[in-house]
Amino acid sequence: MPGEVWQRIATPDGRALEVMVAGPADGRPLIHHGGTPVAAVPYSVLIDAAVERGLRFVTYSRPGYASSDPCPGRSVATAADDVATILDELAADRFVTIGWSGGGPHALACAALLPERCLAAATVSGVAPYGVPDLDWLDGQGEENVEEFGAALHGEKEFTEWLADAAEDMAQVSGEDVAAVLGDLVSDVDKKALTGGYAEWWAASLRKAVSTGVAGWRDDDLAFLAPWGFDLAAIKRPVAIWQGGQDRMVPFAHGEWLAAHVSNARSHLLPEDGHLSIGLGRVGQIVDELVDLADHAA
Repeated sequence: MPGEVWQRIATPDGRALEVMVAGPADGRPLIHHGGTPVAAVPYSVLIDAAVERGLRFVTYSRPGYASSDPCPGRSVATAADDVATILDELAADRFVTIGWSGGGPHALACAALLPERCLAAATVSGVAPYGVPDLDWLDGQGEENVEEFGAALHGEKEFTEWLADAAEDMAQVSGEDVAAVLGDLVSDVDKKALTGGYAEWWAASLRKAVSTGVAGWRDDDLAFLAPWGFDLAAIKRPVAIWQGGQDRMVPFAHGEWLAAHVSNARSHLLPEDGHLSIGLGRVGQIVDELVDLADHAA
């Protein structure tokens, strides 16, 4: 990767975050929030798209993943504080952000809680809030997700045990068998996308996500099911919503809900895309739109 640098950045509460930076030191940062469960592994397609547009690519492992210290009881809003800490360490001010899947809420947290610094945000196959009256949150999700969040709703102890069992397969997953491990979560269009280097990247991300335990995965899911800590309707920065209709990890209805309830939303609801295919074929468009939105906001 171009100029790839890994570091651990200390937070004010005594934790440390695993952070990877690539691209021009004077470029506007693009903060990438990975999915759930995913730890920071370089995704060359996204990094190249950012660097080609003069951006400084920054990604990190959320608390509890890989070498990032856990933060038990964290909320989605915690991500904004962690991103501010990373930016301060990098001597950077204004930025744009992308959140993919479980990273989507964390990108929205940045738009909501760091309005002076976050110029624009994008959610790609992003999760919507749980428990809102006009969204059947689990409807359309693959059976593995239904089982996973069912366990989460039964309490932290039972959920941690469920995740430990699920992590055994992920810990050894290869690119060749990643689709089989994801099971009912992968639609036909996503199976077609999940080949070659893309499949290898997904497998590496999953392996790393559970390499030091399941605290990050657990705390992500519990944060999704709890109040997020900010008001989506109060977001003042522009937000792009990208969602595929063939998504069995985060169903189409989540994208529709976000498009209707996030203020300043520009929606791209794409019936033929899936959860994984959208992150392979649409990357250039997503980054181009972020740059455009940021330029107008600045």
